Amino acid sequence: MVRVGILGATGYTALELMKLLLRHPEAEITLLTSRQEGEPHVGAVHPQLAGRLDLTLQNLDSSMVAARCDCVFSCLPHAASAEIVKPLVDGGTRVVDFSADYRLDDADTYAQWYGHTHPDPQRVGSTVYGLPEWFGDAIPSAKLVA
Repeated sequence: MVRVGILGATGYTALELMKLLLRHPEAEITLLTSRQEGEPHVGAVHPQLAGRLDLTLQNLDSSMVAARCDCVFSCLPHAASAEIVKPLVDGGTRVVDFSADYRLDDADTYAQWYGHTHPDPQRVGSTVYGLPEWFGDAIPSAKLVA
């Protein structure tokens, strides 16, 4: 069983991901994070999940992620995601990032499109793109999938 964390669990992308993972026989959702005040229950944020997932949304703590998750999905917006993903990957956590932060091949192009410098420029261009039809051989061993 793969222990999965979801960063930015209040959004629509996270909701759809949770619905998929709840049906996956090899995945267990063990951590949900949010920048919201307090620690709301996931059923209060996403009523569709009431009774299906008994977790509260917590503030992100990198050591907590490492202890509770084998893999993390980042559903954070671009710019916010890279700042959080960088220390997680540096600490050995495997991450799938749904933002645009690691999709482009170089940091200059990122700055041109998004209007600010990339928080993790050393990793830009070295991540595996999450399209299994093209990169299926590289995805299983990747530490960061974009």
